[in-house]
Amino acid sequence: MSENAQWWKKAVFYQIYPRSFADDSGDGIGDFPGMTSKLDILKDLGIDAIWLSPHYPSPFVDCGYDISDYEDAAPEYGGMMEFKRFLDEAHRRGIRLMLDLVLNHTSDQHRWFIESKSSLDNPKRDWYIWRKGKGGNPPTNWYSTFGGSAWDYDPATDEYYYHFFYKEQPDLNWSNPEVKKAMFDMVRFWLDMGVDGFRLDAIGTVFEDETYPDQPVQTSLEEMYRREQEAIDPEEKAAVYEEYELMFQYQHDQPGVHELMKELRQVVNEYHDRVMVGETDDIAFYGNGDDELQLNFNFPLMRTKKITPKHVIENQRERLSKLPRGAWPCNTLGNHDCPRMLSEFGDGVHDEAIARVNLMLLLTLKGTPFLYNGEEFGMSNVKITSLDDFVDPVGRYYYQLEKEVMGVDETTALCKAAERSRDKGRNPLQWSRESNGGFCPEGVKPWLPMNPNYANGVNYADEARLDDSMWNYYRRVLAFRKASPSLSMGEQRVLESTHDDLLIYMRETAGESSMILLNMGEAKLEIELASYHFAERFTIIATDPDRCVIDGGKVRLKGYCGVILRQES
Repeated sequence: MSENAQWWKKAVFYQIYPRSFADDSGDGIGDFPGMTSKLDILKDLGIDAIWLSPHYPSPFVDCGYDISDYEDAAPEYGGMMEFKRFLDEAHRRGIRLMLDLVLNHTSDQHRWFIESKSSLDNPKRDWYIWRKGKGGNPPTNWYSTFGGSAWDYDPATDEYYYHFFYKEQPDLNWSNPEVKKAMFDMVRFWLDMGVDGFRLDAIGTVFEDETYPDQPVQTSLEEMYRREQEAIDPEEKAAVYEEYELMFQYQHDQPGVHELMKELRQVVNEYHDRVMVGETDDIAFYGNGDDELQLNFNFPLMRTKKITPKHVIENQRERLSKLPRGAWPCNTLGNHDCPRMLSEFGDGVHDEAIARVNLMLLLTLKGTPFLYNGEEFGMSNVKITSLDDFVDPVGRYYYQLEKEVMGVDETTALCKAAERSRDKGRNPLQWSRESNGGFCPEGVKPWLPMNPNYANGVNYADEARLDDSMWNYYRRVLAFRKASPSLSMGEQRVLESTHDDLLIYMRETAGESSMILLNMGEAKLEIELASYHFAERFTIIATDPDRCVIDGGKVRLKGYCGVILRQES
């Protein structure tokens, strides 16, 4: 295998949420011309590849993950012509492009489902999962993960179709060879066009238990939500989660999914230098290390409210020890389904300092890092205060649960819904102090509310002018990583620390060593380099130079500060 085929190991990926990135047409929605106009900024930032969230035509019931045409680009984003221009311009700058690939389901507006639904004997009837009811009830007592039955009744044909997600997202029947062929042909369509790979959405849900047994949990999802909210200790919450797993046991991670991934890998391998990353933390999707997906996200790293040395050490020990031979790690601290990193891991006082330490961690741990758009400007969550402003149906679902199940007042229901909604981290990017943060013109309502802090300097234009800004910190750390073979490809070993808040680890190649020291607490710390047998001659980069002092073989770190020391062998 050529070194070029391993480009994704060294790359830093950057996720673009297209609806929120940049609006060129002036309709309040991001689009391809807007994205293309910002490519030089991304090149200057130092990213190597883009993961583009769904760009396909969609009714947008589930924010683009309900696709109505797999082989086109959404007209509101500029259509296929503008997509191709975006792809070409990214490649011209040396930036690769990965698409979102939704295998589990289509939109109910997809022509395949419209045909499938038209009659019992339509040639595409078996492209989806249809079953007769039982005694006037759905075929099974399965739930949709977003609430309600997983089966929707079609009176015209007197059968139910299955949907793991919303009823507008019917599941494809991957046991049908015609479905597999059509989907693999679609994959080749985009690879032939020149895209560099795919992020696979919800791959664990592709197959269901084909014997369709009833699940054993008698509790409803609504009642489980009430119990989770009222739980007073971790054991009670854990019991609810265990019951949740029992409820959905027949609807995900079923036999056949790994065989399918092997087949898909063979399709992608026809193109030599393409890559797939799975929306899963299940190491089984690496296969033998070279026959399923090249990358799977290390989601457990981000499943905490506070990133501590103990959490990182345990995560790395657990994760790396289980990877099959030849498999490569993949780390992230945020995406479009999560709160923004600064809001999620901050303490309300040292948010930016903590965010800088966490970025240094992400870019120096062994594996391929994924960044999320806008966080390089220091963007934080937006607060949704009106039910009319919710776009994510998850937010509206939790609003309903709070009102009907928990019986809370309107203000509390909106607050709880805003916390659970994915809208808070999908807020439009803040490019300047101009109206609407420069995302769209004055007088135009952006598709999601803007965070008003764009007017207080949290935007690209202001950040780019300040040497000590978050933006320029991102640029410096990314450049330092790119110039350091040990940070991109080196082996990793954790060193013993003298303090619970201090994380120290090495990344090493034959010709270079890098020591990473991260103070993840508020107290000042002092580290003797001699005790780690690290030479005094090195190149250095810090999260904040004013908070890090190196003197006489000692490193003094103020609270929430990190430093990388790099030396050649």
